[in-house]
Amino acid sequence: MVATTLQKKKPDKSAVFIWEGVDRRGARVKGDLRAASPALAKADLRRQGVSPTKVRKKPQPLFGSGKKKITAGDISIFTRQLATMMAAGVPLVQAFDIVGRGHDNPSMQELLLAIKGDIESGTAMAAALRKYPLYFDDLVCNLVAAGEQAGVLDTLLDKIATYKEKTESIKGKIKKAMFYPAAVIIVAILVTIIIMLFVIPQFKELFSSFGADLPAFTLLVIAISDFMRQFWWAMALGLGVAIYGFIAVYKRSRRFRDGLDRLALRIPVIGAILHKAAIARFSRTLSTMFAAGVPLVDALDSVSGATGNAVYANAVSNMREEVATGQSLQLSMRQRGLFPHMVIQMTAIGEESGSLDAMLGKVADFYEEQVDNAVDSLSSLLEPLIMVVIGGLVGSLVVAMYLPIFKLAAVV
Repeated sequence: MVATTLQKKKPDKSAVFIWEGVDRRGARVKGDLRAASPALAKADLRRQGVSPTKVRKKPQPLFGSGKKKITAGDISIFTRQLATMMAAGVPLVQAFDIVGRGHDNPSMQELLLAIKGDIESGTAMAAALRKYPLYFDDLVCNLVAAGEQAGVLDTLLDKIATYKEKTESIKGKIKKAMFYPAAVIIVAILVTIIIMLFVIPQFKELFSSFGADLPAFTLLVIAISDFMRQFWWAMALGLGVAIYGFIAVYKRSRRFRDGLDRLALRIPVIGAILHKAAIARFSRTLSTMFAAGVPLVDALDSVSGATGNAVYANAVSNMREEVATGQSLQLSMRQRGLFPHMVIQMTAIGEESGSLDAMLGKVADFYEEQVDNAVDSLSSLLEPLIMVVIGGLVGSLVVAMYLPIFKLAAVV
């Protein structure tokens, strides 16, 4: 049995064994399974009706452990698989076993089998999930706990799966929106560096044989090229130190991270997408938790960390304090100055009619579609902009190199 926790991870003594044997019908079969020792592996096979003839430990890859990192996508897929099996009537422990043993990622397989072991020993599923906060946040754990207490775990798992799929979709669209301009900048910089380091020096040698004065623009480009060739190591070192310093400060300073989040919301076009994405995640998360019967104050506590932006997270935390003192949610939202009029009105209608979860769900659907359309529009907008930026940059360097040739031709 695997027993690990995120904070204090104990060594995993289990291993994967490759086995061969004979089943009840006398047919030769083979496969692999995870067990703590060859003896336990053989005992497991006998319980399955297989007489093992050979059991050996699976060799480790030559480079690395062969394990992949557990991603948010893995957790999202697992949640949907578990929800589907629970809805089909498969017992919880058996569902964990099926999903865990069938997963391609060994790290995910280890995680699920560890949770399965905890559940088999009598631990509630919510408590077992809380041991791994890196993969299962408070929102998921609270919803699972509510489902276990109300006896509707399959229904709550379906809501969690839908929530995870929606939030991962939003994250993917935001990454797509941010990746496109970043890729353009990187490509433009790389092209410029290549031209400066390898192309400009060839033209410099050609111009030295002209014996004539070069245009000022050409002299400037050559001077920059000479500087980059002479001090490339200092520039590379400075860039490396800057990146390392940025990452170190980002990890250690919350004020720095909050400042970056505020700055991101002010970026033209992209800032509008981030605003809509934060509202979509706020609405989707609050709708899911409220529909599961979680009290509004407790739900807002989990929602603040799910918005994906420090500005909205701080706003939701303040809203939670005001709602806890008896103020209505829509009035608290209005005072923040972050939420559009439509969102506030839909929230007010939901509070008055007792259908807050349904209204927020509609808001989430609307803004998720808005993010999708905005990302598509951004892609269409950036395509001609990419041509202008790269064409203008490379074209300027080409013009600088051909100006002396045009000047010489005019003299001749």
